[in-house]
Amino acid sequence: MPKVEATRIDPITLEILWTRLIPIADETATILKRTSFSPTVRESNDYSCVLFDENGDTLAENTIGIPSFNGVMSRALKSILNIYPRQSWRPGDVVITNDPWIASGHLLDITCVIPIFYRDKLVGFSGSIAHMADMGGSGWASDGREVYEEGICIPPLFLYKEGKANEDLIKILRGNVRVPDEVLGDVHAQIAAGRAGAALLIELLEENGIEDISPISREIQDKAEQAMRKAVTAIPDGEYSHEMQTDGYDGEPIELKVKVTVTGDKLVIDFTGSSPQIGHAINVPYNYTHAYTCFPVKCAIDSLTPRNEGSYRPFTVVAPEGSVLNPLFPAPVNGRHLVGHFLSCVVYGALAKARSHSPSVLLSTLPERPSS
Repeated sequence: MPKVEATRIDPITLEILWTRLIPIADETATILKRTSFSPTVRESNDYSCVLFDENGDTLAENTIGIPSFNGVMSRALKSILNIYPRQSWRPGDVVITNDPWIASGHLLDITCVIPIFYRDKLVGFSGSIAHMADMGGSGWASDGREVYEEGICIPPLFLYKEGKANEDLIKILRGNVRVPDEVLGDVHAQIAAGRAGAALLIELLEENGIEDISPISREIQDKAEQAMRKAVTAIPDGEYSHEMQTDGYDGEPIELKVKVTVTGDKLVIDFTGSSPQIGHAINVPYNYTHAYTCFPVKCAIDSLTPRNEGSYRPFTVVAPEGSVLNPLFPAPVNGRHLVGHFLSCVVYGALAKARSHSPSVLLSTLPERPSS
């Protein structure tokens, strides 16, 4: 392969590099799965692995990752970078968090981020989210009244700093979970996967004479954004609404309402009018709402382009603060998936009305149902 220049990447080289990045994410996922301690990760595949550029933008995601995890990783990393700016990272660092409002929406998921250095320069990050066997508290339940009841919350903290373990944080984790060996085993499986991802990315850079991933990152994200904007443009401009009820809690149903507004190559998905947050643990933090809104839209209108940061730039997701889809701390959120998994249903209900205006533009890769 020709050496890659920072000023211009020809389409063939870009395609080769792009399709190399995805297998790197897949290999990190394989390492995480095979070195994990708990059946939650090893058998349920409740994890995702992602590669980022130095700005925290997604480059590549593993192909069978959980949509909510893939969708929140970039938002989580950017929140972490607001706390620990790029210049504060060193080789050997590992940061973890399970804050529901920073990461994937409940305490049972730990986000793990590792910086990637090449020739003494920070060039990117390798990250993962995995569902833990336990994080203390009430366990796998949805009857909590505050997030404090649901387990231990770890703000973004260094588990390793320049390769040295944070023994105090490890002791805190061991003292607050029911199965510490499994939990810490899975966290260290995440670290092993992240370090492997870093090594594989460095190998790719060395093979191709690349010193800076930024030009490749910009090209990949721009191409994905262009593909998505083209797909959005094919939808007729207009407003498309839908609503539905879920079972809710104690006989009180949850109302989910959405209005999808298409204007040129931009798409706004607005959940205003949905139920307010409730005192039981089925509230959905915004990151999870955002992920399970963008993912079904991408599946519907641009299913073939590999996912990365650019894929979601044409979308704006609105969920008012204090609603069940954007609850305020310290709302209980342990069972956020019990409502969040319905978001694709209500979004597809709105998109179906857009399709009725122009049947060929949505779900065009799927075969038509045969006539009876």
